[in-house]
This record gives sequence, structure tokens and C-alpha cells, in this order.
Amino acid sequence: MGAYIFFLLMVVVGWLAQFVDGTLGMGYGVFSTSLLVAVGLAPAIASASVHTAEIVSTLVSGVSHHYFGNVKKAIFLPLVIPGMIGAVAGAYLLASIPGKTIKPYVAVLLLAMGCLVLYRFLRKSSHEPQEQLPAWRISLLGLVAGFLDALGGGGWGPVATPSLILGGNGHPNEVVGSVNAAEFFVTVAAVVTFLFTIGAENFNWTVVLAMLIGGAIAAPIGAWVCKKLPHRVLGFAIGALLVALNLRTVILAWL
Repeated sequence: MGAYIFFLLMVVVGWLAQFVDGTLGMGYGVFSTSLLVAVGLAPAIASASVHTAEIVSTLVSGVSHHYFGNVKKAIFLPLVIPGMIGAVAGAYLLASIPGKTIKPYVAVLLLAMGCLVLYRFLRKSSHEPQEQLPAWRISLLGLVAGFLDALGGGGWGPVATPSLILGGNGHPNEVVGSVNAAEFFVTVAAVVTFLFTIGAENFNWTVVLAMLIGGAIAAPIGAWVCKKLPHRVLGFAIGALLVALNLRTVILAWL
């Protein structure tokens, strides 16, 4: 019964994580990995398990976002290859260096970005895309986001989504959809690297299966909600989530 309840709990965690990620473009890895590490999994195993579960949920999410018209090619294409390269590097490094070593510094950066996003969407009544980041900067962003995502168990959405919104590269729903669609390829690259570095026998396959089920159910719902939410509400929610996810990390690390 204990194992059954744990499995159902992981299904719920996968559903919640993917719903938030599919709606706001971030949160799956940070939320899920933090929980798994808290219950005793090593950072590398937790990150590997979460990324494996994400393969299916990010695929369903990407297809759903494309169906609802949330994917913008000018954002999606420059992110994919650099994001995969960054994920491979991050996963390889995590096998020998704990990602939590740099986590507080990343949290400070993301907290500041969350405040900037909140300021932007509270200050302006109109949020039409303005001057966009060039493709090479989007690619560099994908490289960094992919690296931090694999290294820390989450970071693709929290780094990429607010950066692109602040750069004026599209409406929030377009940014979220494009980032989610690219995340599938980044996730596959990270998982393949984890398979070679820590071995499939070290994955927590119960967690993987449970979160996979929950995430696959939530993915199309999150994409639909992302399409329907007003741009200002979605932008504000993204900023608030960034602040909420990283404020606790910063406080615990620096006090």
C-alpha cells in the first residue's frame, strides 16, 4: 500500500509539474527535482529520472503547443541544437560535480529576472513584441539554459522563457510554446548522456513511470490554458513563479 500511495503521489507531482510548465514555460524540473532530492535521491539520479519522465510529457506538450498555435519558428529553431549541446555538457558534468554547488548563484540570477518580468508586465498596459534578440543570442541562451537544466535538474524554462520575454521575442504564449517544443530535444540529449554516465540501472523507474503518466495527461491541458490566458496575466504569472521558485533557494543558501 505504501508503494501504491507513493506511485499515485508521483503521478500527481508529474501532473502538477507539467501543467505549470506547459502553462508558464517553466517549473517542471525545478519542482520535481527539488522534491526528489528532498526525499533522498542523489542529484544526478533525481535529474536523470525527471528528464526521462519529461521525454513523453515534453513531446506531448510540444505537439499540443504547435496545435494551438503557440510555437514560433524564429524562437524554436535557434534554441534546439545549442540547447541539446548544453544539456549533454551539463549532464556529463553532473555525474562528477553536484549541481547544487552553483544552484544558489543561478537562483539569484533567476530571482532578479523574475522581478524584471513582473516590473515589465505591471508597468505596461500593452505588451506587443518589440525589438527582438537576434538568432545568435537565442542560440547562446539555449546553450546556457540546456547546460543549467541538466546540471541542476531544472533550468531550461526558468532561464529561456523570461529571457525571451524580456527580449521582446514574442507574446508570452509564443515564448512558452516555443520553449516547451524545444525542450523535448534538450531532454532527449540529457537522458542519453545520463544513460552513458550513470547507467540505466541507477534510474528510479517507478518515479519515471508515475511522472510520465501524470505529465502526459497534463501537457495538452497546459498548452490550451497557455493559449487562452491574456498576455498580461500570463506574463505576470511567469514572473511571480520565478520569484516564488527561487526566493526560498536564495534565502536558504545565503542565510
